[in-house]
This record gives sequence, C-alpha cells and structure tokens, in this order.
Amino acid sequence: MLILSNYIGGTLQSPVNGRYIDNYEPSTGSVYGKIPDSDEHDVNLAVAAAKAAFPAWAAMDPASRSRQIHRIAEGINNRFEELAAAESRDSGKPVGLARRMDITRARDNFEFFAAAALQFASESHNQPGFINYTLRQPIGVVGCISPWNLPLYLFTWKIAPALAAGNCVVAKPSEVTPVTAHMLAEICMEVGLPAGVLNIVHGAGPQCGASIVKHPEIKGVSFTGSTRAGREIASVAAPMFKKLSLELGGKNPVIIFADSDYEEMLNTTVRSSFTNQGQICLCGSRIYVERPLYNRFRSDFVSRVQQLKVGDPAAADTNIGAVVSETHYNKILSYIALAKEEGGTILCGGEAVKMEGEQAGGWYIAPTVIDGLSPQCRTNQEEIFGPVVSIQPFDTEEEAVTLANNTDYGLAAVIWTNHLSRAHRLGDRLASGIVWINCWLERDLRTPFGGVKNSGVGREGGWEALRFFTEAKNICVKI
Repeated sequence: MLILSNYIGGTLQSPVNGRYIDNYEPSTGSVYGKIPDSDEHDVNLAVAAAKAAFPAWAAMDPASRSRQIHRIAEGINNRFEELAAAESRDSGKPVGLARRMDITRARDNFEFFAAAALQFASESHNQPGFINYTLRQPIGVVGCISPWNLPLYLFTWKIAPALAAGNCVVAKPSEVTPVTAHMLAEICMEVGLPAGVLNIVHGAGPQCGASIVKHPEIKGVSFTGSTRAGREIASVAAPMFKKLSLELGGKNPVIIFADSDYEEMLNTTVRSSFTNQGQICLCGSRIYVERPLYNRFRSDFVSRVQQLKVGDPAAADTNIGAVVSETHYNKILSYIALAKEEGGTILCGGEAVKMEGEQAGGWYIAPTVIDGLSPQCRTNQEEIFGPVVSIQPFDTEEEAVTLANNTDYGLAAVIWTNHLSRAHRLGDRLASGIVWINCWLERDLRTPFGGVKNSGVGREGGWEALRFFTEAKNICVKI
C-alpha cells in the first residue's frame, strides 16, 4: 500500500488531521494507496512555509533561479521511466502515452521556464524630460490547482512559470491522480530546492482546494479543471481581488473539408478523438464533415476506431486504457445512454469493455462514434470528457462555422482543408482560444494557451504565464 505525504517546508509530512483518502488503480478498480485528506490546517502550514521562503527566492538573481529549476528538470529525466509507469498506473492511460506526452512535457515545462527566466525583460518608454520603465515583480505566494487527466504535465505547467517568476507556490494535485506529484516532491528534495519554495498539499477540492483559494495570503490562483469548479473558485477569489487564471472545459469542433489531405486527416482525427481515452480538454468531440466526403469518412473512421485496442495500460500495444475513476466511468456511460435517447445512432462502441484477470474490475469503455444527433442536444452541448465523439455533415462554410460555435465552450478547434484562404477565414471566425489547421496538439510552449466563453479566463504559456505570475510596476524618472 502506497502511503503519500504532503510536502511542506522542504519535508514530507502527514496530514494534521491524520485522515487519508483511498487511491484507486483504474485498470483494476482496486485501492492501491492512501493520500492525505488535507484541510485548512495543512494549507496554513504550507502558506506559512511559502511566505517565509519568498523574500530570499524573489531576491535571487534570475540565473540562480534558472539553475534551480533546471535541476528539477534533470531530476524528472533521471526518474523518467519510473514516473511514466506511475502515471500510467495512477490514471489508467497507456504507459507509452505517459512516456511520449506526460513525463516528456513535465520535464520540458521546467526546462522551458528555466530558460524563460533569463529572457523575461522590462519595457521602457522615453518622452522629453522623462523616462518610464516597467518592473515585473513576483506576486508572492500563489496557489496552483491541477486536474487528473494529465497529472504531472499540467501540474508542472503551472508550477514552473510561477517559480521562474520568483513566486513561492502552494500546489494541489488532483486527489484522483496524486502519485507523480508526490514523486515531484521527492525530486525537489533530492535536487536541493530551498525549503518552502514549493509546497504540495494533497486532498479533496471542497476542503484542501477551497482552503487554498480563500487563504488571504495567497495572492493569485491558477486552476485547470471543470467549468463548474472554476465558477466556484471565481466566486470566492474575485471579491478578494486575487489574480485568476482559469483553464476550464471544452467541447471542441473538428471541421473537415473534402479537399483535405485524407489519410493524414483520418489518422489525426482518430488520435484527436481518443488519445488518453478522450480525457484531454483539447480532444475533438464534435466532428463536422463536408457532405461530399461524409459517407466515405464515416465508414473509414468507424473502421479505424474499431481497430483501436482497449486493454491493460501497461501493455505496449494498448491504444485505449482505463478511464480515470468509477464515477467518471458511470458519467460517460450515462451520456452514451442519453445519446440513444436523443436519437443518436451508435456506429461503434457504446458499451463498457469487460476485461479478464487482474483487469476484471477496471473501468474500460469502448471508443464510441455516434451520428444522427441534433446540434442542440445535450450530447453535443455538454462536456463528456471520454472516448465519445459525434459526427455530422455540413454543406457550406457558413454552416460549419455556425455548428462549431454553437456551444457555451470555446477552447480549441481543428480545421482540415488545403484551401489557404478558407483556412485563415475560418480560423478568424471560430470562437476558440486555439485553432489548429491541418494538425492537432502541436504545442509551441511560447504561444498563449486558453479559451473563451465557458472555457476559461486568462492565458497560460510563454510570456503570458510569466505576466500572470508577476505584477507590473511603472517607475517614472525626471531626467
């Protein structure tokens, strides 16, 4: 039984209340660990440690901070395979995906922002008789709260820029997938990160997460998760005038024109639909196909999806692993049932996959493709966050844009076309924070990341992240 600890003030600590939460292995459905059920007492200790560490960390020259952050990246690289195996076991995703995506990106996040710390520059403005220059100063103690779908990947995506900008951090990983965050704490201890600079507190959102959000000494909160939780966080943090970055849900459209590069489009659309069991906020869940191509695409797409192997996340040939929890498993299956009630036709999947042996109790769902749904139905409007996509034909560009923009979300979109003017024209008109043209999930860490409408507030990545984690101060000097 794996017993995790909080990481506060540079040491591993048990929760003050002595309570723990069961941690389940999605591939088997069994408990294999315990995590602290932390509350405001643990958060108070973490904030105190961060506040004590802040003056020295903020005053450290950027080159020294950069070296400290680089050491964390090296520590991740040194434990790369161990982290990948832990991420797979904890979340249910195929271990090959954890290697390619999760742990690679976690390491890269620290490397990128270690370098960015040396490049972040101030502005100056001259006018007759005066010069103005702008300082970017760290906020102080910040809260970082990350989700379960890309556990270490998104955890470090927040922590790395916060540290690079000179802040000290109180971070909460998801209680559903906590193991790699605990391992990150061990790495920070191994590489000698100063005590209190990063503090990791485990626990549930209503107790631990809420305590971070409402703590008066935490001056900014970066959160990735559901729109519902984001709304609750904003209702608490906004009246306290905290800085807020909220990366929330998505119901992302994929628009496919008949002139697209067919094989590349087909392969990528399978990937963009079902990577990580569809549990990525950037996955395309509403696929719109130009009518002349629709029948061919539907047939070929369903055939490719049926070839995906659902199986043990630890197996090298598994394409689709287990979904993250029993609660989420039941939610996804309820949406598939709803789609049938709403008049949808299940073209493939649509059911739980029952495994044998050790995986018999695991939470597996066959990748599911549905057509015949109306644009306004709940299945096409609400975030399912699982291996479920709908497909629908369209006739004109105008109709494609209308369908794509027809939700309360606006995180990401994909356009497939070889018509250059059309690609730019539609990219401009889509209500989305990110638009990929003839590709998916190509991420340059320098670019802004985030959504519009109910998909969030603010942007992460590159200078956007460093600006969020700093306050601008203008100084005007008479010459």
